[in-house]
Amino acid sequence: MQPIVSIQSLSKVYDSGHQALKTIDLDIHEGEILALLGPNGAGKTTLISIICGIVSASAGSVSVAGHDIVSDYRLTRNLIGLVPQELTLGAFDTVWNTVNFSRGLFGKTPDPAYLEQLLKDLSLWDKRGSELRELSGGMKRRVLIAKALSHEPRILFLDEPTAGVDVELRQDMWKLVRRMNESGVTIILTTHYIEEAEEIADRVGIINQGELLLVDDKQCLMQKLGKKTLQIELKQSIDELPAALEGYNLEHSADGSRLIYAYDTDLERTGITSLLQTLNDVGLSLKDLKTSQSSLEEIFVRLVNSR
Repeated sequence: MQPIVSIQSLSKVYDSGHQALKTIDLDIHEGEILALLGPNGAGKTTLISIICGIVSASAGSVSVAGHDIVSDYRLTRNLIGLVPQELTLGAFDTVWNTVNFSRGLFGKTPDPAYLEQLLKDLSLWDKRGSELRELSGGMKRRVLIAKALSHEPRILFLDEPTAGVDVELRQDMWKLVRRMNESGVTIILTTHYIEEAEEIADRVGIINQGELLLVDDKQCLMQKLGKKTLQIELKQSIDELPAALEGYNLEHSADGSRLIYAYDTDLERTGITSLLQTLNDVGLSLKDLKTSQSSLEEIFVRLVNSR
């Protein structure tokens, strides 16, 4: 199946000499939710801006639904909705006129019923006659989302959409994103709230210093790179590990009451059985055993810090 967005050998060097992107290759599948994670300045916004036609690439190509974003700009831009980081809105227009005008810019025929439902989904219907300058920051963020969805795009880019907004908007927006995705819209989001990406994304891409470090299915990523640990709570604290346990690379808590053992569930032998037998052989009694899996945030931090 042809990807809905195909990025090949994409790079960007600004006039200042700063290289924001370094040879990005990425295929985005139709109907998926892809989360792009990375620290500030990693290149996430530059990548989105190039795909959306706001910034020009220095090299490489991007196609949307099989059409080049440069030679077929109008067609590809029509397929895309973008919610930017910045609150870029006028002051004196009303909510309704802003969203209705945005739909018209893309050549869509008027559809008051669709826009009404959209504003209701974003809790903006009661504010439809309000001027934008009268709205709170959270309400303005909702208007940006409504503008991005006004022309019924097939692909929606969300660049840090929940940064600085209230919990209610965050929950409303993710509900809307799920409904959009269920209807076939492809979602690409950047976020600093890694727990959100962990909850909502199908695949996760990690960008750092302009490089795409990896892209993988979320569950596969956590299985391959996630650290599985066994936490062993001892009945009696110990000052130092017995020599027989040195080969297990155990972490020893400061108070001597816990041992932490990392292992790979994909291996035929995890070493847990041998470890427990050795603990018994050296006379250490167990009080409790707990297992845990690394979160997406821990994987992200580990990958970024390793570069």
